[in-house]
Amino acid sequence: MGMLKEFKEFAMKGNIVDLAVAVVIGGAFGSVVAALTDSLIMPIISMILGKGGVSDLSFTVNNTVFPIGVFLQAVINFILIAFVLFLIIKAMNAMKKKEEAAPAAPAATPEDIVLLREIRDALKK
Repeated sequence: MGMLKEFKEFAMKGNIVDLAVAVVIGGAFGSVVAALTDSLIMPIISMILGKGGVSDLSFTVNNTVFPIGVFLQAVINFILIAFVLFLIIKAMNAMKKKEEAAPAAPAATPEDIVLLREIRDALKK
């Protein structure tokens, strides 16, 4: 029973939960990028290349066909995902710098210090 409790504590740590959320969101984001490349980017490339699609790209060596189109599509997906993540992280870092650069409001002077200053000023007079 101790091992089950230890596993539960491990699984419920904040970092594990954050990682699980990141994996789910990353998978969904990957699907969105794949749909973007399949429905917009690849047809544009296909128009330029004059083929049926990027996935149809291949070359032949000694009667052996090497279909490189699927690989090219995966590379384009990776580049798009990496670029968008770069932009997101860059924006987050900029926001963090703004928060750090913003001067903190000066703390209110404690009441006893204010009283001591008043006494000092009264003694000077």
